[in-house]
Amino acid sequence: MKSKLISLIFLFQYFLLSMIYAKDSYQADVIIYGGTSAAITAAIQIKKSNKSVIIVSPDQHLGGLSSGGLGYSDTGDKSVIGGLAKDFYHRIYLHYQNQQAWVWQEKSAYGNKGQGTPAMDGAARTMWIFEPHVAEQVFEDYVKDYELKIYRNEWLDREDGLVKKNKQIVSIRTLSGKVFKGKQFIDATYEGDLMAAAGVQYHVGREANSQYGEQWNGVQVGVLHHDHYFKKDISPYVIPNDPSSGLLFGVSKDDPGQYGAADHRLQAYCFRLCLSNHPENRLPFPKPANYQASNYELLARVFASGWRETFYKFDPIPNRKTDTNNNGPFSTDFIGMNYDYPEASYERRKEIIKEHEDYQKGWLYFLANDPKVPAEVQKEINTWGLAKDEFKDNGHWPHQLYIREARRMVGTYVMTEHDTFGERKIADPVGMGSYALDSHNTQRYIKADGFVQNEGDIGVKPKNGPYQISYRSLIPKKEDCTNLLVPVCLSSSHIAFGSIRMEPVFMILGQSAAAAAIIAIDKKLPVQEVSYGDLEKVLVAEQQVLAKKNP
Repeated sequence: MKSKLISLIFLFQYFLLSMIYAKDSYQADVIIYGGTSAAITAAIQIKKSNKSVIIVSPDQHLGGLSSGGLGYSDTGDKSVIGGLAKDFYHRIYLHYQNQQAWVWQEKSAYGNKGQGTPAMDGAARTMWIFEPHVAEQVFEDYVKDYELKIYRNEWLDREDGLVKKNKQIVSIRTLSGKVFKGKQFIDATYEGDLMAAAGVQYHVGREANSQYGEQWNGVQVGVLHHDHYFKKDISPYVIPNDPSSGLLFGVSKDDPGQYGAADHRLQAYCFRLCLSNHPENRLPFPKPANYQASNYELLARVFASGWRETFYKFDPIPNRKTDTNNNGPFSTDFIGMNYDYPEASYERRKEIIKEHEDYQKGWLYFLANDPKVPAEVQKEINTWGLAKDEFKDNGHWPHQLYIREARRMVGTYVMTEHDTFGERKIADPVGMGSYALDSHNTQRYIKADGFVQNEGDIGVKPKNGPYQISYRSLIPKKEDCTNLLVPVCLSSSHIAFGSIRMEPVFMILGQSAAAAAIIAIDKKLPVQEVSYGDLEKVLVAEQQVLAKKNP
């Protein structure tokens, strides 16, 4: 009798645990991890294919950088932007056709300026420049229109939250205890956390030029592109020209490395700031609690040298606002302060993000208040402020740090500068890129002559116009994982990623990855065995652009 009672108690406990487990267990054909623009386009494509999908998003806000301040879109050649990516910019266009969208500015007063293209393209019915809250609303409209199931603020348990069997991901578990099971998985994060947890090979930092026979990878000491370098001799020391006085904030004491060599460094991160110069829609720049004017002494010396290009990248977006980006030798990029971000714990990443926020808030406060700032610059900066109607739940500060680069998969095919230059034939294109090979600075160092310089900023245009992106760059090697696609941290060298990493391209690749996942499900295949012929038919039907149009 006693043994039967114990058995009944055990069965009851097992039943309770099963009920609890079932309550926190969710299943779909495809599980997408991430809340970026690529995650949304991937989910839409899956729903359009009549399959079930769950988005597991660590973020509360959807869209990543597309809704996080990057409103001055890096379009490159807009003719190669198709599918759902083009639909996103079409929906932006429709929003701004409504007169009520123009709250702080008449539509006729807007300059219609984009990156090498008009902001509004009436013929194509697209708009490439927009406010952050407008982009976020478009993503939320997608969620409603396609009835997308999303679990927000759910963070992958990176230590032991992934179950894998026979080279396939079976399920993932988040820190809250929720378990998500699927047939296919898509990592649509900027960090590649799911990819790494799945044991897929990846790279962090710059490869040596010799690894893939490239010119623009690796350490680029002495290569000075754009205008993001010191054009005049400026001392990096607290007391000018006195090494014994110590280094100014933001200058590394380390040797920069040899030209073309591999290193661990990453291109700098920043927040893309949305500022307003409308008196009724701007807030004063706050003073960070840990503000130190001495952290910006190097900028003061840049001003003293005669530099006056502070506002060059206050790029205009509708309603008298900006997408403010890095410009010059000392600007919004927090150079050299992100090296540990890709592999860091969630707690450490939060610290890094806060350090970047404090740095940029301090930069703004310094410009607006410090007596070392030229009077004409200070007068102009004080006509600007944080946009009162943006990022309302985050102190009007962007909710997404610009993670320009983190992990990059080493997959079935590695995209390199040779592909962006059209020097190799791509047999399985799933989208196209066209933006310049663009890397921001990776370090600020002391030259042999004792003066300060930045290193890592590269800007090289593709030699033959838009280029194709291989399907094989979205999939791991077969021995690593057979049911995972990676459209953001895709398989690419550092410098090729510098072109691929644009938001329209991520949207394109998210949709294409989802299309491949559906075929893999329907035909019960590893993603490495998906027929490109089958995939191409789907992508063409979805109006993805896979090749340059003949003139």
